Amino acid sequence: MTRLALISGLGHTLLVVLGLLIYVMATRIGHQRRHPSAALSWVLGIVAFPYVAVPLFLLVGTRKFARPLRQPRSREGVASPLACGPGPRWATQVLASMGLAPAARNGRVVFHQDGAEALQALLDTIASARQHLDVSTFVFGHDEVGMRVAQALAQAAQRGVATRLLIDAVGCLQTPRGMLRDLVASGVKVRRFMPLLHNPMRGRTNLRNHRKMVVADGVRLWSGGRNLAAEYFVGRGRQSAWVDLSYGVEGALAAQAQAQFKSDWRAATGRVRFTRAPQLLEVPVGPADGPLAQWVPSGPDHADDTVHALLLAGAYHAQRRIVAVTPYFVPDEALLDAWCMACRRGVQVSLVMPARSNHRLADWARERALRQLVYAGGQVWLVPHMLHAKAVLIDDDFALSGSLNLDARSLFLNYEAMTAFYGEAEVRWLAAWCERETAQARPYHARQPSWPREIAEGVVRSVGFQL
Repeated sequence: MTRLALISGLGHTLLVVLGLLIYVMATRIGHQRRHPSAALSWVLGIVAFPYVAVPLFLLVGTRKFARPLRQPRSREGVASPLACGPGPRWATQVLASMGLAPAARNGRVVFHQDGAEALQALLDTIASARQHLDVSTFVFGHDEVGMRVAQALAQAAQRGVATRLLIDAVGCLQTPRGMLRDLVASGVKVRRFMPLLHNPMRGRTNLRNHRKMVVADGVRLWSGGRNLAAEYFVGRGRQSAWVDLSYGVEGALAAQAQAQFKSDWRAATGRVRFTRAPQLLEVPVGPADGPLAQWVPSGPDHADDTVHALLLAGAYHAQRRIVAVTPYFVPDEALLDAWCMACRRGVQVSLVMPARSNHRLADWARERALRQLVYAGGQVWLVPHMLHAKAVLIDDDFALSGSLNLDARSLFLNYEAMTAFYGEAEVRWLAAWCERETAQARPYHARQPSWPREIAEGVVRSVGFQL
């Protein structure tokens, strides 16, 4: 019995040592940066519960599939292979240093604030395709909107367009297999991003593709925050449609989005262990006075947390205002501290979000961050409807819009895509839209929570990466 206990204890110890070795190898050699609290949690979990923590870490523990980009730097301190291009210097320098293609002129940019207008623009983009059509979405609904989009995709394939549909395996769990089989039968190539059951060496189940894009022939792009389901366009049953934003772009941005889709399509099955951000050998040249925009992807396929770094830089360079619209607000401490510091040095920081979102846990988790922002001098506005749009404006010459929510999952885990707009007309349009939403909102009043409430908020926030 004593010998058996010694053998059992030795086996347990060896498993703990092996687990810690796996953790160190994966995080250090694989360049897996993480918050100190997250690192401590993994280490304690492996020591205390190795039989559970080690397999769990192998499944979901890593979050990056791209090695850091090593490039010689010019005398100005910017990576030499890519020019910064036009736009606010602080933004273009940060994005160029992370290996992203520079901003480019486009033929036109059109924003869609109305769901019916957005749906028509989406269907028009699909109908305009003549050679290639690429569609990526997190949710593909089995409803009025999903069926109309599916019909449009089938028609495109039947008229000879090479049509591909990339859906997220988790976001589309409720999408009927029969609906997808019908699309395949009509000639549409369908692929699920990172299937739930797969080789753990070929991807991580918790890394989801949240990008939304429709690209026709590499020259027309429809993108933004809307998934392909009824609640994002026309409403469901008696419930009105969620307030959201999408946009259509003709020109260079569409070519950048097409390169992104090709990379996502290859990585969807997890066969690509390490990836590099897609690069265009030639960026299409738009009109000299066309709208200036830049594709800003973020996720495991980038060594840097690109949007997070951009928001941090913007917080320290803002002179007058920061306006953010998001359905969920569970930022990390670095971003929250940066916005609070901006408030204290006189920048007007305004946050617009729904009084109650579709995720109750996210509403609980946001409270501590909202109080901290208000105490620092920021303004929080709560609209009475479900607001699913994502936008950030900094001063009068920079705006972001796309798929990324201001929570830890979108900032650090999901594959996301934002567009940076530098044109005066685009920034002014988004600013006016934010003002209209703010006019319908009521101010958030911070109140000191009770001890049970504060404990509950802390527990929910501790799993913020999974919200």
